Amino acid sequence: MQRFRVGVQIEPQHCTISELRDTWRRAEEMGADSIYTWDHFFPLSGDQRGMHFEGWSLLAAMACDTTQAAIGVLVSCHSYRSPDLVADMARTVDHVSGGRVVLGYGAGWAEHDYREYGFEFGTVRTRLAALEPGVVRLKARLARLNPPPVGRLPLMIGGEGERVTLRVAAEHADIWTGFGPVENFARKNRVLDAWCEKAGRSGSAIERSVLVNEPGDLDHIDEFAELGAQEIIVPARAPFDLTDLAKVLRMADGRT
Repeated sequence: MQRFRVGVQIEPQHCTISELRDTWRRAEEMGADSIYTWDHFFPLSGDQRGMHFEGWSLLAAMACDTTQAAIGVLVSCHSYRSPDLVADMARTVDHVSGGRVVLGYGAGWAEHDYREYGFEFGTVRTRLAALEPGVVRLKARLARLNPPPVGRLPLMIGGEGERVTLRVAAEHADIWTGFGPVENFARKNRVLDAWCEKAGRSGSAIERSVLVNEPGDLDHIDEFAELGAQEIIVPARAPFDLTDLAKVLRMADGRT
């Protein structure tokens, strides 16, 4: 099996702050290479009126509670905040964490978040059309901030749209994150490679990451790795049993 890093996305819904903090501390103690939250304002499953916490605020707390793992929001929606503000937040949390932030960025999709918080939802086309200008602004702001990020602050583009998102990833990203199942991840990888070739960029310049949140994905970890997934991210949902994370960590270590 190809070697890969192991991440965990801790879903900040239907739980307390104490439970979240305990979970990301446990995840790091177990050996997780990266720890993520998400950029939504309401639960994505279960009761939409249930408890929920905002991702970037959580990331600042995570920066203080952990010491080794890379941390990030998987992924920050460009529609909710100006790209310049996202760049500044990411730079600031990067300093708090000692240089461990992965800057996740994407087009957004959850209509309830937009409507409830007064953002224009638009259409898939308008949201995707705004993605690349947002990325360009974000990168330009990062270059002007004083002080700059601690070190190399990798840009992760999340999403699978073949005509826009993967093209933007090919031209701008350090990391691309997709989803299962295996056949889907394989296809999106091929499309990303094709966009890289058109952009005059080596496909190997972009790390491949996958969030294994589809039913049955955990039974195919070896296949994701063989397809080039350099990071495999496991979801963690309240009440935060980290058995799946432990399983994938053992596989990454070559143990069953």
